[in-house]
Amino acid sequence: MMQSNYQVSTQAGGLSAESHKVLRNTYAMLGLTMIPTVIGAFIGMSMNFSWMQGSPIMSSLIMLAVIFGMFFLISANRNNSMGVVLLLGLTFMLGLMLGPILQVALNLRNGAELVGLAAGGTGIIFMTLAGIATTSKRDFSFMGNFLMIGIILLIVASLANLFFQIPALSLALSGVAVLLFSGFILYDVSRIVNGGETNYVMATLGIYMSIYNLFVNLLQLLMAFAGDRE
Repeated sequence: MMQSNYQVSTQAGGLSAESHKVLRNTYAMLGLTMIPTVIGAFIGMSMNFSWMQGSPIMSSLIMLAVIFGMFFLISANRNNSMGVVLLLGLTFMLGLMLGPILQVALNLRNGAELVGLAAGGTGIIFMTLAGIATTSKRDFSFMGNFLMIGIILLIVASLANLFFQIPALSLALSGVAVLLFSGFILYDVSRIVNGGETNYVMATLGIYMSIYNLFVNLLQLLMAFAGDRE
């Protein structure tokens, strides 16, 4: 009886016990994923990515295929320890893929400052939106279809721009990406809070990808508008 009263009170006055546990485990796992990401990024900064520049379209398609393949494997193993291992492996690989943009950024006179601003901005956006989703407990699931359509269009437009190489379009896509992935953070945290996502591995994967892409696109915008190339 006391346990039943506790569950009702937690659902009425705050997060349910299950949602709180998933949210806590997700944030802990997010912190852990930053370790292989940072290690991968440091290694990536010393790698030669000229093969990607030689065939940007093919390399982008290969990367997308590998990433979506990892998504499938993580989802298939989300209820066992292999899912955690695969998730950490994915974050290491994505850290490596930060190499090219970090190499370009750090060649700027104020590159280190821009990287710090992008990281700080990403952190502020994440904490603000996660706080809104957690404290308001509003259901943002209605955003799901809009966000999925948006991300599909963004991927298609980004691949198309590999052919056209239009700088203004690239910047516009980065701006749209910042908005979309900010929306995904709100959506994903809201799903956890409202019981729509009960697996912390999949919750971590979704939020991590939003944070990762938010950082990359913020850095691209900062490099374009505030990069000191002299």
